[in-house]
Amino acid sequence: MKERTGQIQRKTGETEIQIDLTIDGKGRFQGKTGVGFLDHMLALLARHSGFDLAVKTQGDLEVDDHHTIEDIGIALGQALSKALADKRGIERYGFAILPMDEVLVAVAVDLGGRFAFESNYQPVRDRVGDLSTEMVNHLFRSFSVEAKINLHFHFLNHGRNEHHRIEAMFKGLARAIRTAARIDPESAGEIPSTKGIL
Repeated sequence: MKERTGQIQRKTGETEIQIDLTIDGKGRFQGKTGVGFLDHMLALLARHSGFDLAVKTQGDLEVDDHHTIEDIGIALGQALSKALADKRGIERYGFAILPMDEVLVAVAVDLGGRFAFESNYQPVRDRVGDLSTEMVNHLFRSFSVEAKINLHFHFLNHGRNEHHRIEAMFKGLARAIRTAARIDPESAGEIPSTKGIL
């Protein structure tokens, strides 16, 4: 099978980002974004999806973390879209109901080529570590737009801890995407759509 990889370089007046993503990897993460809590979340995303992910980032963090986090979401979505190519043989749909201590979140994805994003995550704290919590939904929305996927987060129990809520979202996404991107041996070589294209 051809290696499913995506490499994206994005340079603006605010950030310079390179992302290398391999779908059929070992769950390895390399890199520093300048936002320590985001590094932790991206490492979890790689580990639980089985993707290999390398991120190089220079951003205007002296302003705030908005541009860096938004552009990482954009580049990550583009890298996933590139790695999936024509999506031939994939499962397409994936979901996870993921507990993180007292938090319980349901995550569902459709890699079907159309954007939709829904989330009932509402932060209670302004920051976790050096991450602005208002950027969590923004990151996932930017990722979904560029990956051209449906992504849904629904908290079944919001719990009491902001760190746990965000970590549950990243781990849930990882597990859902791991399933959706998997090659279905019974449909290898086929496009998982009656349209014949995704």
